[in-house]
Amino acid sequence: MEQRDMPTMRSRRLGNELKRLRVERGYKVQDIADKLQCGQPKISQIENGKRGIRPLDLTVLLEFYGIDDVAYVASIRRLAKEIHKVDWWSSQGPLLHDTLRDYLTLEADSELVREYDPAVIPGLLQTEAYMRQVFEARHPSEKTARLIDTRMKRKELLDAHLDFTMRTIIEASVLHRISRAVAREQLEYLLEMGERPNINIQILPIDAAVLAEQYTPFTIHSLRGEPSIDITWLEHTTGGTLMEQRADVQVYMRVWAEFTAAALSPSESEKYIRDLIKDSGS
Repeated sequence: MEQRDMPTMRSRRLGNELKRLRVERGYKVQDIADKLQCGQPKISQIENGKRGIRPLDLTVLLEFYGIDDVAYVASIRRLAKEIHKVDWWSSQGPLLHDTLRDYLTLEADSELVREYDPAVIPGLLQTEAYMRQVFEARHPSEKTARLIDTRMKRKELLDAHLDFTMRTIIEASVLHRISRAVAREQLEYLLEMGERPNINIQILPIDAAVLAEQYTPFTIHSLRGEPSIDITWLEHTTGGTLMEQRADVQVYMRVWAEFTAAALSPSESEKYIRDLIKDSGS
């Protein structure tokens, strides 16, 4: 990956972590520049995610910071190496905007995703027909086809990665809004996916005692590594917002706990979906 292609989601994560280590130890940028025998701009570019860091420089830096946790060091080294990784979506062209690319990177680097969306079924659990209806309502046909291909490709995560787990909370009202033309296939697909050991589906009843309408769609990503890092992604009309500060993430952790407590259990959710198929005659 050339320097002009940065920052990327991974290079920003690496830069943020290296900056955190420096600040916690009370060093200034000039201190690190002196240690690595380079100029301040290079250190600033690394910490801003605009360039990578050489393995030798990373070794010197981690030793200078007194980092001796073997698992943590291995995690940082892996992240430093993966900022140069070319993902399958890298060649998808301009139809995939930067926000979507960032989200795909987060998803691919996660060992666990916890997703809540009050408006639609989560993308990884959508059938192709359901996707088409969602996308055609907002995009021209040529872009719809590319977005469907991308979403179908994303679903391979559920098959190819044994260490990838998905938990989702679906509002009951979302299930009742599925168009009749695709309802049966989509509902049966949810039942099929819910049987997988790495997928947990809970339905949030319409009369649940939580203020769900106050929240935009959000996903909590638990990223692979030692230790695992939790990041919250907020989705909105014009893109997405990444929340990395622990205090912010903890707010959504608490919201998630409230939602899971108020939602039907996985077995009760399965029965809810089966009853919906039966009662609607879909």
